[in-house]
Amino acid sequence: MSEQLKPLCGVLDNVLERLAAVECRLGIKPSSGPTTASSAIAAAASPSAAAVVEEDDGELHPRLAAYDEHISRALTPFTDSCTALGSEMEGVGKHITEVWVGVRLIVELGTKYKKPSDLGVAIQPHLKPCQDAMSAVRSARLDRKFDWHLKSIMEMLACVSWVVMSPPPAPSTFVKDTIGASDFWANKVRKEYKGKGEEGEKHTKFCDAMKALVLDLSAYLKEYHLSGLAWNAMGKDFSEAKVGEGGGSAATTSAAAAPSKPAVAKPRGAGGGIFDELKKKQTGAGDSAATGLKKVSRDQQTWRKEFKKDAAPPPPQPAAVPKAKAAAAPKFGAKKPLGPPKCEYQTRGCKWNVENQTKDTCEGGVCKVTVADPKEQVYIYKCENVTIQITGKLKSVVLDSCTKVGVVFDTAISACEVVNCKSVQVQATNLCPTFSIDKTDGIVVHLSNEGVGTSSFVTSKSSEMNVSWADKDGEIKEAPIPEQFMHKLVNGSVTSQVSDLYH
Repeated sequence: MSEQLKPLCGVLDNVLERLAAVECRLGIKPSSGPTTASSAIAAAASPSAAAVVEEDDGELHPRLAAYDEHISRALTPFTDSCTALGSEMEGVGKHITEVWVGVRLIVELGTKYKKPSDLGVAIQPHLKPCQDAMSAVRSARLDRKFDWHLKSIMEMLACVSWVVMSPPPAPSTFVKDTIGASDFWANKVRKEYKGKGEEGEKHTKFCDAMKALVLDLSAYLKEYHLSGLAWNAMGKDFSEAKVGEGGGSAATTSAAAAPSKPAVAKPRGAGGGIFDELKKKQTGAGDSAATGLKKVSRDQQTWRKEFKKDAAPPPPQPAAVPKAKAAAAPKFGAKKPLGPPKCEYQTRGCKWNVENQTKDTCEGGVCKVTVADPKEQVYIYKCENVTIQITGKLKSVVLDSCTKVGVVFDTAISACEVVNCKSVQVQATNLCPTFSIDKTDGIVVHLSNEGVGTSSFVTSKSSEMNVSWADKDGEIKEAPIPEQFMHKLVNGSVTSQVSDLYH
């Protein structure tokens, strides 16, 4: 080797030492090739210089070892906090353990196989243990006091999807971001049980342990899965992977995480002794205590229907007395019956009250009201299928909640008001300065020749409004009262115009 290459060899030796350290950290057994730059240059021409990656014999991969440490360090305290809250939450804690063990199987596959081309499709069958456990948590029926606990857990379980994601963002960042949604419900639990002694401390410990679990998983991913699930570039093709492969160590981890319970001896009663005796009489050839018993043929099965035909008929039962039918309850939305009809004058207020009138309560379907003083007013309420004929000059007319009613009056000094009515007609044979129509569907206003140029209309929340009058030739004309308008903002004020539909 020339003297000019010696400085370069020193730099390369330093690089090779750092690469060897990285190989040890990733669990890759270094090849038995050259370990210095000098020997590497000497062996460069040899075709056998390629490095060979071998699987560790009997040694746990560093990624798996670190994941097991994460389970014992963060998952076990969380499941213990669930157990402390009662048997219902203890079952949820077991399902969470199953989720984490299922993720461990995926991490183990990454240490043995190459990354598949379509990760989402290839890894889907191996995710079934995680999905089943998460479905069990989602469908758990717990006491109402654990509603916030369960919602917080479901938000936390979103972090498990790091195994199928690819950056950006990095898996560690994605997992840490789930803390916000989980803490939204966990903070409600902390507030609810704050200052409630030992019971409150159990719930607070549950919230803290869940947050610590997510943070510890984020730290693990930042160290070992920085850019997504790590795979073995020198491993086997992923198509050779079998569902549930590598479950031995995962089962050990699950058993270690689950709290152990003492076996409970089953009580031995009379039934237990009988079954034990029958089992003892069973031979190796499959014969049991029932072997050799006579079979009961069909004609000896007296419990069948054909054997009951010859039997004496049962004594006749006394006829049941029919119960009186209860009054049918009124259906929802059914029309309520009208009250007693009224047509009376009240001196106080100078008002005529016409209520609950129909064509059956009035002679000829016409209710007549005679007004003697112009100060009087007529109030018509809840009338149906009737005509109200008002004679004389009056102050005002009010129609309220009427259906299919016709009102004829002479002169109204103030106004005619129509409120909450359907299919009504109003006729002023002389003058009425204002017609006020509110919340009414279907109304026709008939004007006299004197009222054509003087009457005005005020409408709101109403539809199917029409006005009728006679022209100079005596022909009846009818026009709709506009319901649709076009509004504009002009110079800081809103202007309105009738829609083109009415032009």
